[in-house]
Amino acid sequence: MKAKIDLYEFGLMVIEGQEYRRDLIILPDRIIYPWWRLEGHSLDLEDLKDAWQEKADFLVVGTGAYGLMKVKETVKKKALELGLTLIIQPTYQAVESYNQNLKVGKVIGAFHLTC
Repeated sequence: MKAKIDLYEFGLMVIEGQEYRRDLIILPDRIIYPWWRLEGHSLDLEDLKDAWQEKADFLVVGTGAYGLMKVKETVKKKALELGLTLIIQPTYQAVESYNQNLKVGKVIGAFHLTC
């Protein structure tokens, strides 16, 4: 499943025609929805436990429309250990990066849809 993101706007993501209004993770074979983190505006290792099990080339993290979600150093280190190219951007830009990288490899996307 190469789930292309059709649209993102504050609080809404459309993937292959399906609307999502809460945070989500797109894995190569499924979507985890809704996605809840241990701390609302912080991304930690445990928040990505399903993603760490996947074989992928890229991990794209959308930190929210205004980039308020912070990615902890432990996440960055784990991505490096697994050989994942980690891309951390506000969600508008992260959606573009996610879709572009789908053309060249397996991508995991973890998206905060609001602030």
